[in-house]
Amino acid sequence: MNIFALFILFAGFIIGLGAVTVIDLHGFLGRKSAYWTEATTRTHKVTKPLIWAGMFLFIIGGAMLYRGVPFTGFLLFHLYSVPVMLLNGVFLSFSVSPFLLNREKQGLSSQLLPMSWQYKITASFIVSFVSWWGNLFVVCWYIASHMV
Repeated sequence: MNIFALFILFAGFIIGLGAVTVIDLHGFLGRKSAYWTEATTRTHKVTKPLIWAGMFLFIIGGAMLYRGVPFTGFLLFHLYSVPVMLLNGVFLSFSVSPFLLNREKQGLSSQLLPMSWQYKITASFIVSFVSWWGNLFVVCWYIASHMV
């Protein structure tokens, strides 16, 4: 195993998954609370760039770790899940984020989000949670299976 690749990969998980966990919890609490809705709007300004930085490091570290590995099993899982994570990030960054920032400018950041947005954000939360934690589990499984 390339220790530098693992370091970059896990740095990506620590930064990205940490930020995802923070904003997902804020979003979950903000579904029914004006306080947490406003906190989510403010917090996402910090977590959004951290998630992208983590994603970048995760991809770079993964490319280094899986260099020369056949396109099956573990690598195939990552190759399918990363585009999903990227698309989810694009939706959050270029649809949800501008919506939240616009509401903040209008003085509406402490009001609950419309149900249509809550449904979209909930779906995004599920994709985010499953893909980040799923990818971390698969990487750990890959490493453990190669320790023998």
